[in-house]
Amino acid sequence: MDSVRGIDSFVRAVEAGSIAGGARRLGISPAAASQNIARLEARLGVRLLTRTTRSLALTDSGRLYYQRVGALLDELNAASEAVSELHDEPRGRLCIAATAAFARHVLAPLIPAFNHLYPHITIELKATDRSVDHVRESVDVSIRIRPALEDGLVARHIARVPSVFCAAPEYLARRGTPVTPEQLQEHDCLVFRFPLDGRFLRWGFVRDGELFYPPVHAAIISDDIDTLARMAVAGAGITRLGAFIAAPYIERGELIELFTPIAEVEPLDFYFCVRDRHQLTGKVRVFRDYLLQAVPDCWRAP
Repeated sequence: MDSVRGIDSFVRAVEAGSIAGGARRLGISPAAASQNIARLEARLGVRLLTRTTRSLALTDSGRLYYQRVGALLDELNAASEAVSELHDEPRGRLCIAATAAFARHVLAPLIPAFNHLYPHITIELKATDRSVDHVRESVDVSIRIRPALEDGLVARHIARVPSVFCAAPEYLARRGTPVTPEQLQEHDCLVFRFPLDGRFLRWGFVRDGELFYPPVHAAIISDDIDTLARMAVAGAGITRLGAFIAAPYIERGELIELFTPIAEVEPLDFYFCVRDRHQLTGKVRVFRDYLLQAVPDCWRAP
């Protein structure tokens, strides 16, 4: 048992980049994790890690050992979980990373009911638009839009959310209402920039079955979509929002939807992503199935 604790502490420390970070993932103190690693090193008779006050580095022996035991530890944890689920309901920590807006507006209202169904699963929700590393951050599942998909991930489509172009009544009264997407270049546009690579979220439309991206005048840029929504309400300009963000503002009359029914707006496709098929453990599968059932019917792509 001490060997397993030592291996677990060692692997998580390497993935997190520090013993303290690895300890947080295991729910133990840094001192306990350090002692586990020290006992493992003593049993092996080699130094696995070089520790300084500011960094942690693998020795040659540590690098070789990590390459061999990292995958084995994942397999061991998956096997333990699979066996326990034969006789019990899914349990353990489930770390979900999602775009900030999707986490805030979609997942946050849905997770309490999931937690009630599966009380032995502890949810950790990372609400962020940056690129998350499934291995280093011990993420079980990430929810991503199509532009944020990465090679190597196993992705399943879970939702096609309508996009809405909208602006405040005050702005439209002052600047006029665009009639065609091409007129966006004459307006103040509030544009989202992806934190992970600096790209803009392009403003897409479908006309005669063809997708096109008209030029826009980016008056204000932000890496937070809710910030753009609030600035649009304040009359700063036109922005593109997912329907789950725009709907309450439109219902209250704070924003007015544009281009309906003149142009069809490119939707936002969301994907349920895991590192590989071995990560489709019981707790991940039940969350995936719950999410597929919980999203609105109108979001299910044909």
